[in-house]
Amino acid sequence: MAADSLGEMPVCAAGRFTATTTQHLPFSGINPIPLCIYMEQDTANIEAQGAFKVKGLVDERAIELGEYITENKATVRAAAVQFGISKSTVHKDVSQRLRRLNPQLYRSVKSVLEQNKAERHIRGGMATRKKYSHLG
Repeated sequence: MAADSLGEMPVCAAGRFTATTTQHLPFSGINPIPLCIYMEQDTANIEAQGAFKVKGLVDERAIELGEYITENKATVRAAAVQFGISKSTVHKDVSQRLRRLNPQLYRSVKSVLEQNKAERHIRGGMATRKKYSHLG
């Protein structure tokens, strides 16, 4: 942490974020430690370093999810397991982001998901039958 030459707020060592508060460690007996509150000061510099390329990754993931669901006639749950993300994330990616990124793929995914929804009660009945088949 270094103080600004003009006597303004101190800046974290990386020079990217402003420290807005300090914290005393009661039992350590050392000087206060400035806490960095992450307020972006130089987003162009941070983006150039590759730290905030998440938006592009999210868009790519939405397209990959759409292709996976279409090719495999997969459910939202199956796609979530395959990609290691939550069902709500899959749903948001294919229902909102994909609509903006690739409308044609969105329509294809939407038809697969509507078909899955229409068949849901049948799959549920088959699962129940399988669960209790050993009893009767």
